[in-house]
Amino acid sequence: MDLLRPVRAFDRLQRRVPALGFPLAVVKKFSDDQAGHLAALIAYYGFFSIFPLLLVLVTVLGFVLEGNQGWYDAIVDSALAQFPVIGEDISIGALRGDRAALVIGIVAAVWAGLGVTVAAQRAMDEVWDVPHRERRNFIGRRGRGLVVLLSLGSLNLAITVAVGLIVSGLGDVGVKASGFALTLVLDIVLFWASFRLLTTREIPLRDLWLGIVLAAVGWAALQTLGGVYVDRVVARASSTYGFFAIVIGLLSWLYLGGQILLYAAEANVVRVRRLWPRGLFDPSTAADVQAMRALARVAERTEGAHVEITFSPKDGAPRSGARDDQG
Repeated sequence: MDLLRPVRAFDRLQRRVPALGFPLAVVKKFSDDQAGHLAALIAYYGFFSIFPLLLVLVTVLGFVLEGNQGWYDAIVDSALAQFPVIGEDISIGALRGDRAALVIGIVAAVWAGLGVTVAAQRAMDEVWDVPHRERRNFIGRRGRGLVVLLSLGSLNLAITVAVGLIVSGLGDVGVKASGFALTLVLDIVLFWASFRLLTTREIPLRDLWLGIVLAAVGWAALQTLGGVYVDRVVARASSTYGFFAIVIGLLSWLYLGGQILLYAAEANVVRVRRLWPRGLFDPSTAADVQAMRALARVAERTEGAHVEITFSPKDGAPRSGARDDQG
């Protein structure tokens, strides 16, 4: 009895039906790039950047909005709403600080934030199969990382302030609808900037739109479902791990966010290069051949290095059909 017969039947079906073949190709490329490990790296650095960033935000708002408690509360609540896993567990009073705390927070936020942007640059270059010889060097990565940190940080701050101020002037009926719509639109701009700035290569907007929409919708869903995650996962874990359940929950939530970002980026690459259908069994498809060749070229580290792979006749892989560019 062939236990793999249903899987083989599905493989034949998804090769003929794009609605099945495309998402499967995205998942397979995600696996080829080991993007799960890259998402974990982004989550690791993101974890250490959250609290310094919140400290900076709360301290600056305390200076700027002194005497206007309503706006202060609205903006801070908007910021905490971006982290539903921990939003209700943070004591804002404990985060308030003076100028010394502001300086310390800025230094810590920049250090940790650079870790996030450098890890994200590496992830995007892996997703787009950029050879190592074409990637930015040590100084270039951190220089671009600082630009990305300042650009995306300012944009995210603008989103937080705008949503907070608008929501503060609305009643209960208009709060959720208006806040969600505005956040979704601004998140689309944020993800466009992320995909555009984090990749070494120049990627036009027409090649990014699908991933931008997927990332924005996925991020909105993650924020919405964060409360459910707390109630069903973190709450149960608290009886065993105590306070560390919140840490585990936050890391898991950030990891999911990193996965959403990278799955969206993989969808861009698969669509642009027509990397579907991918085969689950032999024979390999044209998209399999193109994907494996691009993955091999990632190992090129010097101008004189050229990595190629060959396929035996037994593999039966076609030699045409998928686009053979990496742009």
